Amino acid sequence: MSAEVFTPSIISITDAAVDKVRSLVEEEQSPELKLRVFVTGGGCSGFQYGFSFDESVNEDDTIVDKGGISVIVDPLSYQYLVGSRLDYEEGLQGARFVVSNPNAATTCGCGASFSI
Repeated sequence: MSAEVFTPSIISITDAAVDKVRSLVEEEQSPELKLRVFVTGGGCSGFQYGFSFDESVNEDDTIVDKGGISVIVDPLSYQYLVGSRLDYEEGLQGARFVVSNPNAATTCGCGASFSI
């Protein structure tokens, strides 16, 4: 009987998010681009999520790879994003990346901000 090895990931990434990141990287024709997910102060609930594309990775960043794309999380945002899920949705509120965060005690109506 062999032990199963499980490597926890800070953030899970849906196939829809992987596909969108891949298509955006291809549009920019820059294979070094990575999606940076971060948390900043602000929004109606205290914190809000931010997304940007970045070619550089800082020494203390955490990188999550899936399906040929990379997502970067900085050390300050790490504590707020552990166990979260990154998705990409297209709906009435437009097309956007969405974070489902089990650590959030409350979220605002649009889901763009949260509190712990």
